[in-house]
Amino acid sequence: MGRTQERATTHPLDPLDASEIAAVASIVRAYDGDGGGLADGHRFVTIALAEPEKAAVLGWADGGAPPAREAEVVILDRRAQETVEALVSLDAGAVTAWRRRRDIHPMAVVSELMEAEEAVRLHPDFQAAMARRGVTDFDTVQVDAWPAGHFGPEDETGQRLCRAVAFIRPRPGDSEWAHPVDGVIVLVDLNTLEVLRVEDHGVVPIPAEDGNFDAETAAPLRDDIAPLEITQPDGPGFRLDGRVLTWQRWQVHVGFTPREGLILNRLSYDDGGRRRPIMHRASLSEMVVPYGDPGPTHYFKNAFDGGENGVGIAASPLTRGCDCLGEIAYLDAVVSDAEGAPVPIPNAVCIHEEDVGVLWRHIEWRDGSGEVRRSRRLVISSFSAIGNYDYGFFWYLYQDGMIELEVKLTGVLSTGAVAPGVEPEHGTLVAPGLNAMVHQHFFNFRLDLDIDGTRNAVDEVWTESLPPGPDNPHGNAFRPRRRRLASEREAQRTVDTRSARWWEIVNPGVRHRLGAPVGYRLLPGGTTFPFAQPDAPVSKRAGFMRNHVWVTPYRPDERYAAGDYPNLHPGGAGLPEWTSADRPIDGEDVVVWYTFGHHHVPRPEDWPVMPVATAGFLLKPVGFFERNPALDLPPPHPHHHC
Repeated sequence: MGRTQERATTHPLDPLDASEIAAVASIVRAYDGDGGGLADGHRFVTIALAEPEKAAVLGWADGGAPPAREAEVVILDRRAQETVEALVSLDAGAVTAWRRRRDIHPMAVVSELMEAEEAVRLHPDFQAAMARRGVTDFDTVQVDAWPAGHFGPEDETGQRLCRAVAFIRPRPGDSEWAHPVDGVIVLVDLNTLEVLRVEDHGVVPIPAEDGNFDAETAAPLRDDIAPLEITQPDGPGFRLDGRVLTWQRWQVHVGFTPREGLILNRLSYDDGGRRRPIMHRASLSEMVVPYGDPGPTHYFKNAFDGGENGVGIAASPLTRGCDCLGEIAYLDAVVSDAEGAPVPIPNAVCIHEEDVGVLWRHIEWRDGSGEVRRSRRLVISSFSAIGNYDYGFFWYLYQDGMIELEVKLTGVLSTGAVAPGVEPEHGTLVAPGLNAMVHQHFFNFRLDLDIDGTRNAVDEVWTESLPPGPDNPHGNAFRPRRRRLASEREAQRTVDTRSARWWEIVNPGVRHRLGAPVGYRLLPGGTTFPFAQPDAPVSKRAGFMRNHVWVTPYRPDERYAAGDYPNLHPGGAGLPEWTSADRPIDGEDVVVWYTFGHHHVPRPEDWPVMPVATAGFLLKPVGFFERNPALDLPPPHPHHHC
């Protein structure tokens, strides 16, 4: 059954709760230290915990004083057309830093996009474009506003802009994505809500077939689904103390931010009574979805769903029996709205256990004797609904010390219309006249690994075949090779399946009983490379796509792979900028940034709602344990030989 967490003493990495968010907003509104404070019409973009630096958290964990509790606040001052970055001390109840900036644009605010959509829907030029398509009931028009990106024209530089496209929703509850209005794009100034330009590139018939996928539409439903129940009569095997989660040998603090969503902090493993650190912090750093259609309605669709929209802000409440099965505990989240008021997201994070088949097994073929152990994993998950897509972020902890991150991609395809008889060149027909564009999803995860301490290094490991000769007389010889990555530029690496390339994060100062450094192996899952040209605007803005692996020395202000403010940014920020210094990383407190991609050429089977696709990576212990750490698992019950 579902349970919510019990409140314990505040952990220094606990997200702000509702009362803290409300207090921070009140403190900020009362501040007049810059000579005038905030003008009417300001919007709060984010109010979040200003996380203490690692040294302060480690000191607290060793029995020291708790770090100062602070909030970082981003505010859009629409009248001044400035962004305010504020730091608020919750201990002192005061603003301790206040900075106004004109050189950046913070992420989109839901309320400003909705206001822009309404301004577009009511604009006479837009309504005239709809009328040319036979649409006169404007209550059926659904406008979809996208951050405008950065494409260079002078009249689009410096302003806070969105580009809006339209869909038709014939009846309330219908899927708008089945009825795209192709060829109409509207440019809007988000600060003034002025419609700057309505472009009409020609009438294409609006697809008529519905794309609804509710139970009533799908009827008759299958009647051959046998009940499947997952029960734990003695309750779950994990324990929550506030947001500190303990399960078997694992312990982790479960965090959450408006931008990143689900975060794992202070991940460690109890190895024979000794708690060994593995990872200080793991989070989604950025994600981007570049579309491959160059047409005027679609070329700008390059959503940075972290830095432009906020994965945490878009988190959806989870439902027992739908999103999660079994004996479940939930963690809530709280974000803020444009007025600075707290917005609770109940059941934002789901925690439960899963049986995942055989963990290890050996049966003697001569006499049938042997041993089998089943595998169980702890699941920590959340879902975010961003526009047409739904993204599930699933962290798995296994009994053998393995860690897995899996992203589940589902939702509804982004669509456009094509004329009758036209076969789309940059997409797939999924219904008559309905084009689902080819696109990619790139995710970058920031992994602040601390393998048995903060001084780590990264080795690249690959396998090579030996040439024929005296050392390989039968042609069968191959061997692993290894090299230490010494600097940031050297550590900009890509996946190579021909050489079975992976990376090992090791602690050179801690060696296992056989003499090699302890470590964890980063194993790529399925991934891809970007197809956008290197000088394309999206490639400049999402430079992190160029490499699957980046490594940097830990810096508390280097948090997001595309920089702090990718919205409307011309590009080059984040990892490309930081690593240009080519700082040393051997034996440092390193952060590994791993990028992986999902390449999506849509299928008819992806319509009208897309079955889940997955992408991710593994972290496997390599020399971290002296031998299989899951030997002590009890046999299945009842105990018998296979």
